[in-house]
Amino acid sequence: MAKLTKKQKSLDGKVQADKLYGVDEALGLVKSLATSKFDESVEVAINLGVDPRHADQMVRGVVNLPKGTGKTVKVAVFAKGAKADEATAAGADRVGAEDLMEAMQNGETNYDRVIATPDMMGVVGRLGKVLGPKGLMPNPKLGTVTMDVTKAVTDAKAGQIEFRVEKAGIIHAGIGKASFPEADLKANFDAFVDAIVKAKPTGAKGKYVRKIALSSTMGPGVKIDIAEVAGA
Repeated sequence: MAKLTKKQKSLDGKVQADKLYGVDEALGLVKSLATSKFDESVEVAINLGVDPRHADQMVRGVVNLPKGTGKTVKVAVFAKGAKADEATAAGADRVGAEDLMEAMQNGETNYDRVIATPDMMGVVGRLGKVLGPKGLMPNPKLGTVTMDVTKAVTDAKAGQIEFRVEKAGIIHAGIGKASFPEADLKANFDAFVDAIVKAKPTGAKGKYVRKIALSSTMGPGVKIDIAEVAGA
């Protein structure tokens, strides 16, 4: 059995493994256990009753976190002419066309969101093997293929996050930083869970939201009492 680190020993016993916590209590506990020298992220993991290998059980979408993520989001936009000017004015970190495609082919992919106008998808399509594995491929369903580049860039910068269920039926997301007030984390948590509930696919069988846990980057998981979560 692996030895516990000094930090793990100090946290041991502060979270009861078999206890289900109310959201407010859990958030307070997660904040108190985030004792690293950096501002830890607060993360939520939701186990869903879906098998994403079936198309009618895929859960994917975007949600605007009302209190933001606390992270600086780097945005690249594929656009030309007036739309390129619009993207720059909205605060995009990089705007381009074929030149941006070539830069990405050469390894410049350190972006959190990639947006494109519909007319640029012929160019962007050549980046499938580059952007696809990173989950950065622009997608009309996620609002990242759009003529309204101002809104897309603004939403990304303001705290819009994408979510996608993993093979085991789990969705992970960061909902803020440990330095956030509890009320802000609760607002983001509620918005995220609400978005997941609304994204319930037609093929989901039985109970949809099965487990929810909160943790900080370095802290232990705290299980949530689903009965207390609105909509779940």
